[in-house]
Amino acid sequence: MRPASLHDTAREHLSAMPSVIQLNRIVLALCSIGVLLFLCLPVLIVVPMSFSESSSLRFPPEGFSLRWYAQVFGDPRWVQAMNTSLLLALLSSTLALLLGGLAAYGLTRGRFFGRMTIQSNFIAPMIIPSVITAVGLYFALAKIGMLGSFAGLLLGHTLLGVPYVVLIMSVAIRSFDISIEQVAFTLGASWFTMLRRVLIPNLLPSTAAAWIFAFVHSFDEVVVTTFIGGTHETIPKRMFNDLVLQVNPSITAIATLLIGISLALMALATVLVRRSKISAPVQTT
Repeated sequence: MRPASLHDTAREHLSAMPSVIQLNRIVLALCSIGVLLFLCLPVLIVVPMSFSESSSLRFPPEGFSLRWYAQVFGDPRWVQAMNTSLLLALLSSTLALLLGGLAAYGLTRGRFFGRMTIQSNFIAPMIIPSVITAVGLYFALAKIGMLGSFAGLLLGHTLLGVPYVVLIMSVAIRSFDISIEQVAFTLGASWFTMLRRVLIPNLLPSTAAAWIFAFVHSFDEVVVTTFIGGTHETIPKRMFNDLVLQVNPSITAIATLLIGISLALMALATVLVRRSKISAPVQTT
């Protein structure tokens, strides 16, 4: 009788396991949804308020109107700030892609002493608080006479975008079969030719994703810009300056635009990263 009872007990435990696993999945899904809703709560409040016709910030909004969007696009100061943000993000993300991509290739394919230390140094701006980076850039640019200039601001934003490029491109280059590069060298291609005709075309989705991450980070940056930007105003910096003086409902319209742009670009970057993983060649040994 004892073996039979043990067999029945084991069968009962095995039959109960699927229900326990399913319950755990439901609890995990509910917790994840709860955390996501908590993080999205400010967005769910700001976006409807940007379409309110009220002259003050009220939630829920009273009526529907595009008056705050019209006020933003009709204000030359906001338009100038938008142009500055776009130009700065375009230039800094492109420079970050160029410098970070070359650094990622050297760190991934190179075998030299101190490689991990140098890689950690590239990633440092992502770990160090922005205010510390801003103070360091403030004193460094002041010594070379670039504090408050657009070139100095561009240098600071490029520095902040390089870590994202190094991380994404290092993973992409590491997943690319090095034997394909060696075949190109064997056939007489120079390093620049191999880079232009072999490596970059195969890593194009990851390259675009890295550029997008650097662009979004530059477009949303406010701490470093406030310290070293001088009279140059970007959208986040102008938002911060206006909030110090008064709470204007037009801020909600600008915030909604920034949220929409950031979400669209990050979604595009996610699709590109996923596509690069699917199409990446299998690494051979």
